[in-house]
Amino acid sequence: MLGCSVRKNMIPVLGYLEKVGIPKSKLGEFVKNYPQVLHTSVVVELAPVIKFLRGLDVEKQDIGYVLQKYPELLGFKLEGTMSTSVAYLVSIGVSPRDIGPMVTQYPYFLGMRVGTVIKPLVDYLVSLGLPKKILARMLEKRAYIVGYDLEETVKLNVDCLISFGIRREAIASVIAQYPQILGLPLKAKLSSQQYFFNLKLKIDPDGFACIIEKMPQIASLNQHVIMKPIEFLLGRGLPLEDVAIMVMKCPQLVALRVELMKKSYYYFKSEMGRPVKELVEFPEYFTYSLECRIKPRYTKLQSKGIRCSLNWFLNCSDQRFEERLQGDYIESESLGPSFCMGGKLELPGSDVVSDEEDESDDEVLYRRTVSL
Repeated sequence: MLGCSVRKNMIPVLGYLEKVGIPKSKLGEFVKNYPQVLHTSVVVELAPVIKFLRGLDVEKQDIGYVLQKYPELLGFKLEGTMSTSVAYLVSIGVSPRDIGPMVTQYPYFLGMRVGTVIKPLVDYLVSLGLPKKILARMLEKRAYIVGYDLEETVKLNVDCLISFGIRREAIASVIAQYPQILGLPLKAKLSSQQYFFNLKLKIDPDGFACIIEKMPQIASLNQHVIMKPIEFLLGRGLPLEDVAIMVMKCPQLVALRVELMKKSYYYFKSEMGRPVKELVEFPEYFTYSLECRIKPRYTKLQSKGIRCSLNWFLNCSDQRFEERLQGDYIESESLGPSFCMGGKLELPGSDVVSDEEDESDDEVLYRRTVSL
């Protein structure tokens, strides 16, 4: 650095960095983090890297942010690690137009070797049953997953899930619903939550494993947040064992806002006048919008004089509900789709597939992934 020419090195380089979006006030820190930049050539080394980033669809106003996060990018050869990591991610199904936002969120993957870092992680997750299509969507939204250490973090967390009773065949669904679970200090979090659910609701380890399979986000939920809906239900006179059954059937209950639950509950009691045991049988009632679904549909049922279960009139699409209203008979009760937080829909009878509709498991899991 002491050998740098102020006129030939420092002034052009610092001027260029400011031009591409690094604020003048941050230049000192940038040089401190990456002093090698002062020895680079603007035309030969810096400009091509910026052009490369723009070619990946990194927004012009984000270039400075990306460089401040990962200054070493300026020292990479374009045809080396950066190109191969992008090419590999596109080859597994990541959309090329999502590469730019991924770089902005987590530029470090551009410096990761495909053969030793990215591919082993992808291969391992695919071996757990995650289709590449879903894995690609996960990486588009959360590029930092590529940075999770395979041996030290990811594999240990998968083993931890299995040790807590999560079925091996459910691991892929758990990861698809909550990809961050791969990078958490999971053993401590699951131990704490398992003890908490046992203490407060007398839910045994098997029941806790079912809850995590349905809603893995519970591993990170604050216990004060979880207690509010539970206390609300207990305060309505529901026995502890019934509340435990409701939570195991529909873990989403513990993440609901109590103000909304109150409104739905009072409508259920005052307008519907139904026994509370129906809520125990169908706790998903609380997850539906009172104004958009429960009230309008119940009003239509009243006008037709139809008496039916909560599941029958709530757990279906608007079109299906209208068809049911027009029907001259009430069809037999059947379970509707079961909802996992952002996971796949398990449709009853979906194992009966005709020859024409025969699809690979990957396709079925992909079609039923509601959202990541």
